[in-house]
Amino acid sequence: MTQRGSGESDLVFVGAGIMSATLAVMLKELDPTLDVEVLELLGTGAAESSNPWNNAGTGHAALCELNYTPEAKDGTVNIAKAIDINMMFETSKQFWTYLVEQGHFDSPRSFINPIPHLSFVRGDKDIAFLRKRFEALTTSPLFEGMEYTEDRAKLEEWMPLMMKDRPANEKIAATRTESGTDVNFGALTVNLLHHLTQQPGTRIVYNQKVTDLHREPDKRWRLTIENTQTGETRTLRARFVFLGAGGGALPLLQKSDIPESHGYGGFPVSGQWLRCDNPEIVSQHQAKVYGKASVGSPPMSVPHLDTRVVDGKKSLLFGPFAGFTTKFLKQGSFLDLPKSIKGNNIGPMLAVARDNMPLTKYLIGQVIQSFDQRLDELRGFYPGARKEDWRLEIAGQRVQIIKKDPKTGGTLQFGTEIVSAADGSIAALLGASPGASTSVSIMLTLIQRCFPEQYQSEAWQAHLRKMFPALGGSLDKDTELLHRVRSHNNEVLQLK
Repeated sequence: MTQRGSGESDLVFVGAGIMSATLAVMLKELDPTLDVEVLELLGTGAAESSNPWNNAGTGHAALCELNYTPEAKDGTVNIAKAIDINMMFETSKQFWTYLVEQGHFDSPRSFINPIPHLSFVRGDKDIAFLRKRFEALTTSPLFEGMEYTEDRAKLEEWMPLMMKDRPANEKIAATRTESGTDVNFGALTVNLLHHLTQQPGTRIVYNQKVTDLHREPDKRWRLTIENTQTGETRTLRARFVFLGAGGGALPLLQKSDIPESHGYGGFPVSGQWLRCDNPEIVSQHQAKVYGKASVGSPPMSVPHLDTRVVDGKKSLLFGPFAGFTTKFLKQGSFLDLPKSIKGNNIGPMLAVARDNMPLTKYLIGQVIQSFDQRLDELRGFYPGARKEDWRLEIAGQRVQIIKKDPKTGGTLQFGTEIVSAADGSIAALLGASPGASTSVSIMLTLIQRCFPEQYQSEAWQAHLRKMFPALGGSLDKDTELLHRVRSHNNEVLQLK
């Protein structure tokens, strides 16, 4: 194995997925003089969680996802999380609009398409919940345009495939928002990476495995990198490192040994979809329709029947069906989970194992499901589903966050979280959904945290206002600002 000398860079991004690509482009826009290197383990970018078949492609705006609006014991529906997620997706759209206007992207239809978002429920109890959710959400201007119905004729208009062969006496209801989207995060990532390659002082290097990571006396980070094709190793020094490697971020964060990383663990969950490419079937469903998770099921199990647009072709996905593996990446190692267990996180991990037996039971049940059993679940959405029209699609890996908790010892979280050093020299993104859809807001938060002086500077603030016209405003309270920004975004992104 040969050894090369040390390279230097201002910023290093580990992983060529949506998170690294978004942050790298944002920072390069704010300061074009920065020297940037992106390191990717695989031979192409967007090959793991950002790949379009590894995620649902829902532009998560809380229009249809019922788990973002929990019902309290007193029957009230809490819409705070839905409002936050909706505003974050609007922030993503502002950034993509800016990039299109600057000529950095080709047609926005290469990565985003208008698809109505529906919530669908069955039975008196869930219908009552959906009605209350609709009434609560539509008090906010963010959710104007949402419709509610229990009328079968209207439901047949909204979701004809799902209404075929459905029992006439079944009690059902739905909400619909026409302004929903389907996002090909793989194509978006490729667009971002291509834009980066056109900038001076930027390198994207594939087949690069970061094998070690440590802090030097001058406060820079030294990365040891192996070329997985040649076996050659090299070192790279950087002022700032971002670990955006999806499930692979946790092991690298642990190698950094920053105090802020102590106590974090990961719980890997795999996924599967039922996929249909039959044009006759696909043409009858133009929507993303989310249902309600069964009692006791985790948020990741919310069933949905989705239109997907990938490379200009439409397909349908139904799921997700969860599974368990000890890999942290789809193309990872079965030793990923065992190797992640450290002295500083074994307590939280054992506490989570103790307190989440129902989740373990759920995952085991999902793993042993037959294809026919999965098809039966699909028929709850699409009663006329035929076995020959569907096939199994393996989704990407999700590593849920395990962290310390003073009361229980450890908790399992299903969102995303930034973990960064106190001096902002290194940061990692852990967790899963709604990650990609809210990537821009997450990266804005990271920039504020890790580059505080530059963020507050007059130059960066002026450029940020060009990228984000609503920066500093409140879209949920300023209706005029919301209408102006949203209308402009939708026009530029061809979503009208």
